[in-house]
Amino acid sequence: MTDLEKKILEIIRKNPLAGLATISEDGKPWVRTVTIWTSNDLALRFCTDAWSRKSRQIERNPEVHLACGIMDPPDDSAYLQIQGLAGISKSPEEKEAHWREEWRKYFTGPEDPNYVIVIVRPYRIEYNGPGAAAAEIWERRPR
Repeated sequence: MTDLEKKILEIIRKNPLAGLATISEDGKPWVRTVTIWTSNDLALRFCTDAWSRKSRQIERNPEVHLACGIMDPPDDSAYLQIQGLAGISKSPEEKEAHWREEWRKYFTGPEDPNYVIVIVRPYRIEYNGPGAAAAEIWERRPR
């Protein structure tokens, strides 16, 4: 794992709230807040309802953008701009592996057909560090 990947993971794990932008039915950006978690391969995940607006938008256009990091402006901490391709997983194994009991207020459990996991596979991440004149760029070919 590179130093940049370590810095990216640290921000996501420390600040799990992110602004997620999708493309609406009429081709315009739509942003909402999601709570994300990540694995060491930088794949991002969050849960949502299978019939939510974000699910429908991702199914139509998997290109997404997330921003996360600074939680208390004008805090001079690092932040991320993330471009990626999103997909919706209805896999029982994926749903069970990531289930959290606090979601019972929204879903009946990991077997609930309305509960899905969105997986974002980043292909470009800009790490904007404190006081840096330019972002550090992490990239990989989209899958």
